[in-house]
Amino acid sequence: MITVVLADDEPLVRSGLRAILAGDPDVEVVAEAGDGVAAIAAVAEHAPDVVLMDIRMPGLDGIDATTRIVRDHPATRVLVVTTFSADEHLLDALRAGASGFLLKRAEPERIREAVHVVASGDAVLFPTAVRGLVVGSPAATSRHRELLARLTDRERDVLRLLAAGRSNGEIAGELWLGVETVKTHVSSVLAKLGARDRMQAAIFAYESGFSDAVSGL
Repeated sequence: MITVVLADDEPLVRSGLRAILAGDPDVEVVAEAGDGVAAIAAVAEHAPDVVLMDIRMPGLDGIDATTRIVRDHPATRVLVVTTFSADEHLLDALRAGASGFLLKRAEPERIREAVHVVASGDAVLFPTAVRGLVVGSPAATSRHRELLARLTDRERDVLRLLAAGRSNGEIAGELWLGVETVKTHVSSVLAKLGARDRMQAAIFAYESGFSDAVSGL
């Protein structure tokens, strides 16, 4: 059973998400929160697998709440639910440790699927949208170059496809590797980049300019 906390200052949004998740017998909503402080308290009490987190909430917002949850409860994954994919604060939430984002108008099945993906330790990645958010970020630093230099050629191939939104199975097919081998390479890439998950690795790829090699994929 995947346990979920809903964090949004709009009761109607929380009710809608609860109703959507109720359609999945493998998911249980264990608590709701109307702001970041309540979300942190709910995570501390219930230790959920996933938090569906709004960004803009009164008091402590979703960005600061995500930062604290990721820091203090690393087993809990945060999935941002936002109104607009171009929200200026969305990238901050992803950098804070969120494992992906969804639009509030997403299809119910897409929302349920995303909860499963994030609970499994993966990320919900929309390459074009995330790359667009990173546009305008500072140019690659010596630290970016140093970390990229740690990767083998094969790991660079994996990072390139990962940042393009490919799943492990798709990466395996494109590189003619076994899925378990791809998992090993992904774990090595995350470790060498100091990335918590695929989302953090993808953001690194875009920020460092490595995404230029991804744009044609």
